[in-house]
Amino acid sequence: MANCTSCSAPLPANTQYCSYCGVRNDIDLLGKHDYQVIDSTSERVCPECAQSLQTISLDAAGSLHIERCANCYGLFFDPGEIETLLDSAVAPVVTVNLELLSNINQDRYPQNATVKYLKCPVCQVLMNRVIYGYRSGVIIDQCRSHGIWLDGGQISHLLEWKKAGGQILNQQKIAAKQEKASSEQFKKAFRKDYSRPQQSYGEQSVDGDLVASVAEVIFKIFE
Repeated sequence: MANCTSCSAPLPANTQYCSYCGVRNDIDLLGKHDYQVIDSTSERVCPECAQSLQTISLDAAGSLHIERCANCYGLFFDPGEIETLLDSAVAPVVTVNLELLSNINQDRYPQNATVKYLKCPVCQVLMNRVIYGYRSGVIIDQCRSHGIWLDGGQISHLLEWKKAGGQILNQQKIAAKQEKASSEQFKKAFRKDYSRPQQSYGEQSVDGDLVASVAEVIFKIFE
C-alpha cells in the first residue's frame, strides 16, 4: 500500500487523496519537471489576472517553452505542447483503472462553478471551452490558432488522468468514432448505388429496393 508523501499515512487503493492531511499525491508519476524563468514579462497576457505571463523552460523532451502566470499559476501551451509534456512526465501506461479515474474527478472542482469565457493570451479573442480527452474531467480554454490555457492545478489533474489510463480510453473512443463514421459512409454509398428503380441486365432484372433491403439486413447482422 502506498503512503502519503506529506504525512506518511496509508492511502486507500485507487485514490490519490489523503483523507488524513488532505494532500493529493501524484503516485508513480515521473514527476513534474523543474523549470527556469527565461522571460519574466512576455508579450502574452494572463486571461485571469490581466498581467504579463512568464515564459518558462521545462526540461521535457528537450526544451519546452510555455507561459505561466506567477499569480494564479495558470499555464498557456502552444498547439501540441500539452501532449509533449504528458508523454514526458508520465511513465508508459498499458492498462485502464476506471475506479481511479472516477476518484480523480470526484473532488477536483466545485459542482456549481461559474462558467467564464477567457480571452486568448495572444490574440485576445474569446476562447472555446472544451473537455480535454474522454473522462478527464478537465475543461480547457482553447484558441484554435494559438493554443490552450489551463487553470492552476489542471496540469496535475491531466497527469493523474493519463497515469490512470485516461489517454488510452480517449484513443479507443477516437478510434471507435472513426470506425463508425467509415461504416456510415460505406452504408450511405451502398444505399445510393442500389436504392434505384428496377434495372435490366440482359433478360434478367434486379429490383433495387429489394437489394437495398437485403443489404440492410446484412448490415444489422454484422453491426
